[in-house]
Amino acid sequence: MKKYPTLLSLYLAQSIPMSFFSTIVPVIMRQEKYSLAMIGLLQLIKLPWIFKFLWAPLVDKYGNSEANYKRWVFGSEFVYAAIIISIGFLNLQFNFPLIITLMVIAFIASATQDIATDAFAILVLKKEERSMGNAMQSAGTFLGTMTGSGILLIMYHYFGWQGLMFCLAGFVVLAIIPLYFYKNNKENETAKSPTDASCHGHHSHKLLKLKDSDQNKASFKDIGLFFRQKGIWRRIVLLFFFYSGIIGILSLMKPFLVDNGFTMKQIGIISGICGTASGAISSIIGAHLIRRIGRKRSLYLFASFSVLTGLFFVWLLSGHLQHFQLYTAVVFLWISYGMSSVGIYTISMDIVRKGREGTDFTIQIVITHLSALLITIACGKLADMLGFRTLFVIETVFAVAVLASIQFLYRENLSDLVISDSGVADEDTVISEKIHKTGS
Repeated sequence: MKKYPTLLSLYLAQSIPMSFFSTIVPVIMRQEKYSLAMIGLLQLIKLPWIFKFLWAPLVDKYGNSEANYKRWVFGSEFVYAAIIISIGFLNLQFNFPLIITLMVIAFIASATQDIATDAFAILVLKKEERSMGNAMQSAGTFLGTMTGSGILLIMYHYFGWQGLMFCLAGFVVLAIIPLYFYKNNKENETAKSPTDASCHGHHSHKLLKLKDSDQNKASFKDIGLFFRQKGIWRRIVLLFFFYSGIIGILSLMKPFLVDNGFTMKQIGIISGICGTASGAISSIIGAHLIRRIGRKRSLYLFASFSVLTGLFFVWLLSGHLQHFQLYTAVVFLWISYGMSSVGIYTISMDIVRKGREGTDFTIQIVITHLSALLITIACGKLADMLGFRTLFVIETVFAVAVLASIQFLYRENLSDLVISDSGVADEDTVISEKIHKTGS
């Protein structure tokens, strides 16, 4: 179907340059004799992706339809490409502060594109298609990481800084061409019934319903209202901890490989190629599993795989550490991460409010990013103090806890909630809504 290649190209468009700037530019800077402190400042460019929820309501306010979200994507990507080209005219050695500033602006554009793309995906994907649509998101991210941290480094060797920036900008523009030609077969349907309109037309989304007085443009207060929904804190806890059993291992995998005698080339192959490729493939497998056995059973399966992965790493450091087993463990780790990502993205799409698709989905994904950041920092300290084996044991315990908590934390059907102006379910509105459903 056309929608899947279109989504894949959009996620590739944002992930390849982002991967290049965050992983390869530090290598280039080190070659240019920059200090580690200066290289550390490069992490500032990632801040827009942590704080993008702050302007997500603005995207929803002027989005709210497939056509408008497409305009947001086009505008963001052209800004993204223009900034990348401008960076190509600067010298990394003499214009470092300006380059950092432009990179931050470029990442703001990229994050805005991501908000609009996610909202666009929610509108065009039917419920049964969301798992595969999110597989395109995960696969695009993994493939973008593999390309941005590998192939582009080779291109830099042949084309230099300016030539590579021009190639990056060209790719960003080319990647949005499928969106230009994409047309939803049903987007020209008219004369929808009131019931259809309340459910996003033909897409039959399970969205949290709003009172008529709230069915206006999104606003910044919607960020706060998201957290005042009935039962939402269970979902927030699930989002925050779902990756906790594998994210620490994943974040420290490269130092772990270094400590076990692997060369940079070997690390690039095992983690940058085998790992990310396994993550991309497992994303598609995870999407099919979600469609076949449902969301909750899939979460159990993905969490169980994370437990097995943690146990495998513990076993490796019990006297069985050989290169072949280590390669297998890393592949298992990325498979766990790939399937878990599709599961999290899919259930996050299920509980967005009508007209607030970009805001609600972005908030949920930012929660997972924040969790990964905090857990990574904590795991680094634990590994320093207690060693890798103890860290792997702790991570496995977290994975078991996540598996056990799914029964209590995951609720698929939150769509019966009606939000009032104060963000609390309004009894009269609930009764009215039930009457409307009965009558329809």
